[in-house]
Amino acid sequence: MTAPAQTLRIGSIELDAPVVLAPMAGITNTAFRRLCREYGAGLYVSEMITTRALVERNATTMRLITHHESESLRSIQLYGVDPATVADAVSMLVAEDRADHIDMNFGCPVPKVTRKGGGSALPWKLDLFCDIVTRAVRAAGAVPVTVKMRKGIDDDHLTYLDAARIAEDAGVSAIALHARTASQFYSGHADWNAIATLKEAITSVPVLGNGDIWSAGDARRMMAQTGCDGVVVGRGCLGRPWLFGDLARELGRPGAAGGAPVDATLAFVARAFRRHAELLVEFFDDEGRGCRDIRKHVAWYFKGYPVGGELRARLATASTLAEIDDLLGELDLDAPYPGEPAEGQRGRAGTPKRTVLPQGWLDSRTIGAYAATLTESEADTSGG
Repeated sequence: MTAPAQTLRIGSIELDAPVVLAPMAGITNTAFRRLCREYGAGLYVSEMITTRALVERNATTMRLITHHESESLRSIQLYGVDPATVADAVSMLVAEDRADHIDMNFGCPVPKVTRKGGGSALPWKLDLFCDIVTRAVRAAGAVPVTVKMRKGIDDDHLTYLDAARIAEDAGVSAIALHARTASQFYSGHADWNAIATLKEAITSVPVLGNGDIWSAGDARRMMAQTGCDGVVVGRGCLGRPWLFGDLARELGRPGAAGGAPVDATLAFVARAFRRHAELLVEFFDDEGRGCRDIRKHVAWYFKGYPVGGELRARLATASTLAEIDDLLGELDLDAPYPGEPAEGQRGRAGTPKRTVLPQGWLDSRTIGAYAATLTESEADTSGG
């Protein structure tokens, strides 16, 4: 395999490191993206945005697509099942100059998405997939469009090679593969061999690999083993936004990370946690809401560190920045990086489960009678 490139070009965009932050619901808001950017380099993608909610200008959705002025490269991921609505959403983003990059979600495995034929279920319907991607690329004009997908619904219903060839022909600027099936959710091990297979099949646009990247070393191994052009990182950066600095130093252009390697002492982690809380308060423009949102990050940040259960529980109930400051002051800030206990998998892996699909979805590779239900399936204006 060839050595990893130091940069990555996605359409007209050139990145200083071949690294992309994976969209994660409730995680990759402006606050987290800004924090990751402060440590490293790459492309930082928004939470998944529902196209129907976007075109109807749902208030929550409009807040989620708003980028901070420091985000010079604005990346938005869209989810939709109706080609017309997807095209309208892309046209809106471009006409109103709200995005520099648009990613299309064909990888989400959660039941509320797949039961409508969306996310990782959608590429099974080849004509629908082709229509959505083609219209999105056409509507985007000069703005690069990429797709992110899984291997398929399960091992008996793989879709990634057919879908990738369709996407390549439709003019996408890159293709990312999370090397698991929908039925795996996040369990087991990612099949990096599938990424290598995809890289061999797709020759005109970059192929990005996703799955089981917990460290910069994992990213380099994936690129060396599969030949992929870059990596997409999700759960590996939970509670560890400085991973993007490690990745930039390992894979990117010299100086891309903008700083020395991190010594992740407990004092360093506490500062990062506090900074994240501060950015969340700014994002929500509400101290109480920002402090509530940081609670889910407590276990991730302090994984492996000598922070007792009682103190963790208090951090997970703090309601003001001053309270967080007082609690962080109780930590043994001289505690060194604990090594292996802080490494490895982060977030819940779950267990394999049957993918929830529309009745009869697997009977045919074409959309057929389901076309009439697509507009109804898009009627989710909850935002995100």
